[in-house]
Amino acid sequence: MRLNEQTKHLLLISGAVLLSVIAVWLPFILRLPSFWGIELPRNGMATIIANFDGPYYIVAAKSLYNPQVIEQFQFPLHTEYYSAHFPGFPLLIRALSPFFGYPWAMMIATVLTTILAAWFFYLLLRQLGLAKQALWITIVFAIFPARWLIVHSVGSPEPLFIAAILATFYFFLKGNYWLAGITGAISMLTKSPGILLFAALTLAIWGSKFDQLMLHPLSTLKKLIPPTLPLLLMPLTLLGIFFWYQYTYGDFFTYFHSGDNIHLLFPPFQVFNANQTWVGTFWLEEIIWIYLLGFLGLFQLIKRRSWEMAWFVGIFFASTLFVSHRDIARYTLPIVPFLLIAFNHVLATKEFKWGMALLLIPIYLFALSFISHNITPIADWEPLL
Repeated sequence: MRLNEQTKHLLLISGAVLLSVIAVWLPFILRLPSFWGIELPRNGMATIIANFDGPYYIVAAKSLYNPQVIEQFQFPLHTEYYSAHFPGFPLLIRALSPFFGYPWAMMIATVLTTILAAWFFYLLLRQLGLAKQALWITIVFAIFPARWLIVHSVGSPEPLFIAAILATFYFFLKGNYWLAGITGAISMLTKSPGILLFAALTLAIWGSKFDQLMLHPLSTLKKLIPPTLPLLLMPLTLLGIFFWYQYTYGDFFTYFHSGDNIHLLFPPFQVFNANQTWVGTFWLEEIIWIYLLGFLGLFQLIKRRSWEMAWFVGIFFASTLFVSHRDIARYTLPIVPFLLIAFNHVLATKEFKWGMALLLIPIYLFALSFISHNITPIADWEPLL
């Protein structure tokens, strides 16, 4: 049986993701004392599994936010803290845990959702008329940016979140609004910024028909309701999460009482205040480059009249300007696929391909160094198993 081109590409993409993950894991599995001069912990895969915030998601998966169960874990955090870790990823971990145990269920969930994110990114590229570049750009997405390589090599909800966002755009642009609503609800179930996806797509729908709405309100409303109605699954999912917190914690708004988890501050650009709790340094010039690429990518999407993606990138990117956290690179990961789409003409050049070849080494070294130092202290693994 011969495979068609799309199936072959999806298999190649899966292989690229798996290869990137195994390459990051390998020095830790082999318990190398160092690599390229970088000292490495010699705890095997425990180093990978213990990376922030993976163990906290295991707690959420095992406890389902029951405070009495949470108190059995060793972490010096109040029980409400875990409400900031939305249940999408913990539920997936819990579903896989009977087969692999919780730590490995978390890792397998991360890898599988990374492959899913890459698949939907590839399909979205083809849908946008970029079939000739789709395979290459998706392979770039398997390792770039470096923060994404790190995130999808440790236990984290970002791959599931990004997969759900990309699936939502894929189905939405195909006109399959109910599937878009369902995948959008999964994004909302996974991370709180999922509500920005609801805002972006709703504004894209209504903004495109604003003039007609003013002139012919009744007939235009009939056209606007079918694509809008399924999107309501997203805020309804958020309400469902808060009702679950009311049941477990006895506080509907416990997410907002979870401690120092919400890093939005006014005025914007508080990330450059070294005295902020989650900043703590003045070495932050690279964040300016992230802002610049975000602005340029947004304008590229506007120029190509990709209004749905432009709304999402614009709203999401604007929100990150108010984030007071050193790790802006992680906060902006959900818009990275759309920036790659915006700059697809650059990514297709020989110069970029040579640049990527050169960057493979520093990306890899950065990943090893970051993972080696971003470890949750765990004295007793038994409650997490």
